[in-house]
Amino acid sequence: MHYGILGTTTAQHDDGTPAPLGGARLRALLAALVLRQGRPVPAEVLAAEVWADEPPQDPAAALQTLVGRLRRTIGRAAVGSGPGGYWLTEDQSDLTRFQELAARGTAALAAGEAATAAPLLREALALWRGPALADLPDRAGSAVRLEAQRTEAHRARIAADLALGRAAELLAELAGLTADHPLDEPLQVLWIRALHGAGRTAQALEQYEKVRRALAEQLGADPGAELRAVHQELLRPAPAPPRPAPPRRRSRRRHPHPPRRLLPSPAT
Repeated sequence: MHYGILGTTTAQHDDGTPAPLGGARLRALLAALVLRQGRPVPAEVLAAEVWADEPPQDPAAALQTLVGRLRRTIGRAAVGSGPGGYWLTEDQSDLTRFQELAARGTAALAAGEAATAAPLLREALALWRGPALADLPDRAGSAVRLEAQRTEAHRARIAADLALGRAAELLAELAGLTADHPLDEPLQVLWIRALHGAGRTAQALEQYEKVRRALAEQLGADPGAELRAVHQELLRPAPAPPRPAPPRRRSRRRHPHPPRRLLPSPAT
C-alpha cells in the first residue's frame, strides 16, 4: 500500500488502484497512523486525534471497531497492534518520499550542486496536493511542522534556481510570496537577490529599505545578518568590465635584397 497525507488522506494498492476510505473517522485514523511513519501510537492518543472534541462514550471500544474497518479496507496485516498501541506495518507514503527528496535536494544545494538540487526539490514539492493532514480533526501542531518543512523546501528550490541564473523567471513567484509574508526575512533575501540578479538593483535597494522599516515598526527589530549581508552586496560597486586588449600591430616583413650580381670585368 501507498498512503497520502499531504492533502486529503488516500490509500493506493501497489497496482495503483485506490482503496475506498469511506467516512471521515476512517480517513482521520489512517492519517494519524501515517503521520507516525510506522511507530506505535497509543490508543488514547489515536482516540483523541480522531474524535477531537466529540469523544465517544467508550473510546477504546470505538477505536477497536474503527481499526477493524481500516484493516478490512487496506488489509489485516497492514495494521499492527500491541501493548504500545497501533501502527502501520508498511511506511510508503508521500510524507516519507517528500522528506527523502527534500533532504537530498537541500544537501546538494549546500554542497554547491544547484543543478542536482533544483529537480529534487521540485519533485518533492509536487507531492503536495493541499494542506497537510486535511482529514485529521486535531491537526494544528502536526500540520504546522509539516508546513514548515514544505516552506523550507520551497525556499531551497528558489535558491537553487537563483544559483542557476534563473532570477528573471523567479520575479513573479517571489513577488507574490513576499507580499503574503512581508516579515519573512529569508524569503525577502531571495526576493532582493532575484531583483539584483535580474538587473533591477535600484528596486532591490528600495525593497531592502521597505523591509527594514517594516521590521522596525512592526517588530521593533533590526534586519538579521543575512539581510544585512545582501544589502552590502547591493552597495558594492559592480566590477568594471575588462578592458579589451589593444590590437596587435602587424609587423611588415622585410624581404632581403637580392644578392647583387657581379658583372664580369671588361677585358683589358
